[in-house]
Amino acid sequence: MTAKEIVQKFYKSDALLDSSVMKEYLHPDVIVDWNSSKGFVQLDFDSLVELSDELAKAYVRSKIRISHVIAENDMITVRYSHFVKTIENPREEMLLAHFISIWQIKDNKLHRGYQMSQIS
Repeated sequence: MTAKEIVQKFYKSDALLDSSVMKEYLHPDVIVDWNSSKGFVQLDFDSLVELSDELAKAYVRSKIRISHVIAENDMITVRYSHFVKTIENPREEMLLAHFISIWQIKDNKLHRGYQMSQIS
């Protein structure tokens, strides 16, 4: 599988709401530098798994709509919008945020990530 296919498969999976799936995609040494509209945070394997668990508590469904994917060797850039359905209102899909992420793939897993997001 190519690096581009790994990233696309990750975003089409349930990884953001299912930590067991998330673990399948993450390299044990994964680090993500995330600049959001609320500030900067650096996430490692454990904190990404915890984030997935936290998202699962608030949302019953998560959907990623990718608009751009650019691949160069083991580096993949993806631009997407993240939509969710809340536990309180599972019939209504709402836009959570817009993202741009750059992933480096190592050993067929997400190894190094750089992400920027803006809440909708």
